[in-house]
Amino acid sequence: MKNKILLGVGVVVILIMAVLTGCSTQTVGQPIVNVGCQQTGVWVSGEGRVTVVPDLAIVTLGVSAQTATVAESQAQAAVAMDKVMAALKAEGVAEKDIQTQSYNIYQVTRWDDKTQQSIVIGYNVSNTVVAKLREIKKAGAIIDSVVAAGGDNIRFNGINFSIDKPEQYNTQARDLAMKDAKTKADQMAKLSGLTLGPVTYITESSYVPVSPSPVYKDAAMGATPSTSISAGEMEVVLNVQVAYSIK
Repeated sequence: MKNKILLGVGVVVILIMAVLTGCSTQTVGQPIVNVGCQQTGVWVSGEGRVTVVPDLAIVTLGVSAQTATVAESQAQAAVAMDKVMAALKAEGVAEKDIQTQSYNIYQVTRWDDKTQQSIVIGYNVSNTVVAKLREIKKAGAIIDSVVAAGGDNIRFNGINFSIDKPEQYNTQARDLAMKDAKTKADQMAKLSGLTLGPVTYITESSYVPVSPSPVYKDAAMGATPSTSISAGEMEVVLNVQVAYSIK
């Protein structure tokens, strides 16, 4: 009886190992367990990089107003945001390319040492939007226009660059990544004395690295100050993992 129990445990262990390794196995008096040998063969990774000039500037900006009451702060913020939105649209930014990111109302307090309590001294209202600027060459002029419209209520939180339609660059990067993977697999097979068979598995991942910080340039001496922004270049990166069977 003890031997039968031990045999049963052994079968379970073998089956578990087969599942973990992904291979077929067979025990005495038991049927063949076939779960596929995905961990066999030659596994390689490949990378493709395509350098691209950004065609989209994404700016995060908004307005902030602080007064003694919520109502007054809201009113000031609303007026300022209306002017900012009007400036964006006047510069050719489509309404579909402007999206509200956040709208906040919070108390402004100060600590009173005498009472050991926080005292409310006002209320702050902020409204932030994200706008896509499809004409990067005009980005500096658009920013100047928006800042002028928002006045002292304006808040500018940053600018990033992106690619509007990355699919065409993904195709190029994928081609480079697959070639890179094949080169590595051929070398590994040659060094190991193996012959590669058909591909049995492929997976990919892609990303666009964080865009470089924009370069701000000063206007010429004597000219009206203006914001000049350089988008630079960025890379579309695609990685693949490929498994080749062995003949």
